[in-house]
Amino acid sequence: MKKSRIIPGPGQESVWDYPRPPRVEQLAEKIVVRFGGVLIAETTSAVRVLETSHPPVYYLPLADFAPGALVPAAGTSFCEFKGEAAYFDVVAGASRALRAAWTYPRPVHGYGDLATRAAIYPSRMDSCEVDGETVQAQDGDFYGGWITAAIVGPFKGAPGTWGW
Repeated sequence: MKKSRIIPGPGQESVWDYPRPPRVEQLAEKIVVRFGGVLIAETTSAVRVLETSHPPVYYLPLADFAPGALVPAAGTSFCEFKGEAAYFDVVAGASRALRAAWTYPRPVHGYGDLATRAAIYPSRMDSCEVDGETVQAQDGDFYGGWITAAIVGPFKGAPGTWGW
């Protein structure tokens, strides 16, 4: 059963005001990702994808990941809006998170900014930050949204929310 929409407070936005199909939005915020006890990515050139009922998914430039942090992984998936996704294992020292990042190497029209960027599942990292705030991972193991204090739901992804 769908929970009631949370009304955003000052400085907040509701995922229920995000569009469908999703929108890609340029960012200036500092994004930091740590895994395996080390900094694996830092950028002020990320984009975020906004889609109805989902926390934003952040895509970081491939060039802003530490060398060797992203290792191509087998398999693909398909998004009706963005096209075919390819996956990466995330590696730092002895730590490896399987298929914990993805990219759209040949995205459909309107999503070209994603071709040179990768998204990360925050639930599989030590931490992900947006301007110094540690994000909370979206429930579930499919969407990879990043929840900050500026985002209100309810959010799709947890068991029982697929039909929303």
